Amino acid sequence: MTTITRRSVLRAMAASPLLALGVPRLARAGAEFSYKYAHNLPMTHPLHKRAQEAVDRIRRESNGRLEVTIFPNNQLGGDTDMLSQVRSGGIELFTPSALVIATVVPVAAINAVGFAFSDYGQVWKAMDGPLGTHVREKIAKANLYAFEKMWDNGFRQITTSSKPIDQALDLDGTKIRVPVSPLSISMFKALSAAPASLQFSEVYSALQTRIVDAQENPLPIIQAAKLYEVQKYCSLTNHIWDGYWFIANGRAFRRLPPELQRLFETAFNDAGMLQREDLKQMNQSIQTDLESKGLKFNRPAAATFQAQLRQAGFYEEWRGKFGDQAWGLLEETVGKLA
Repeated sequence: MTTITRRSVLRAMAASPLLALGVPRLARAGAEFSYKYAHNLPMTHPLHKRAQEAVDRIRRESNGRLEVTIFPNNQLGGDTDMLSQVRSGGIELFTPSALVIATVVPVAAINAVGFAFSDYGQVWKAMDGPLGTHVREKIAKANLYAFEKMWDNGFRQITTSSKPIDQALDLDGTKIRVPVSPLSISMFKALSAAPASLQFSEVYSALQTRIVDAQENPLPIIQAAKLYEVQKYCSLTNHIWDGYWFIANGRAFRRLPPELQRLFETAFNDAGMLQREDLKQMNQSIQTDLESKGLKFNRPAAATFQAQLRQAGFYEEWRGKFGDQAWGLLEETVGKLA
């Protein structure tokens, strides 16, 4: 007997551009190109809101020739599911974290080297500059098209259920959820924690049931996913800067006429710049909001974490894995790491 689930219905709907999310046939009949875009964030997140504005702009300025339907909040599966679908062409667009796409394009994780960036000035200089160009070229070799501007996911912070993290030693033995990312696993192992890779869709329940004691994400994600309901402390470690690559299936992008390619990329790049500003403004008020919900904050110094990573050989290991060219482009912006 076949079991019908909500997710199986959504997947079937996504397979048909005429049925996606119940969009009426007549509303989509005039579209020359009908594309699907999936992401893992709630509809309240700035990424979704700005992406919707870009989608509306594309429909308007293409006179209905190009129409994009958004599937938010893991409706089409976890991160690895959606990455597989955009590679195969099951969906045309996806915004993976750099840590997620690095499972296919390893150098894409270079922006997530632990304690590399000290501020956003360094982040955008690198990722809008030669380092970002280098990563996009590598992504293209996986038959994916990465748009020029990364979207901001913010600096990542550690939340815990039992104690604040004041120094590197406090992570010793801590069971912490990390993305499905070799770099994140390596960094937290070097800091003597016990990292566990779980899909983002599993994080809340894993914390609630104490499968893990801690997790790490940017503040807007902690707020949007209501992780403050299952965590007590937030340590502002700024240990990783993470961003979203806006990627398209390479074949789907190349199918578009040149004028639609330009509109496609321009609309999402412009929206990404606005989303960066959204997160900047959000981060100025979000800590106050989370404190009002009971989350307790502390701000540890980076020095003990950096020292332990150097002592454990973390930086030397990842310089070898990323290669001298990519590592050199990173250090041109942030200074010597290893």
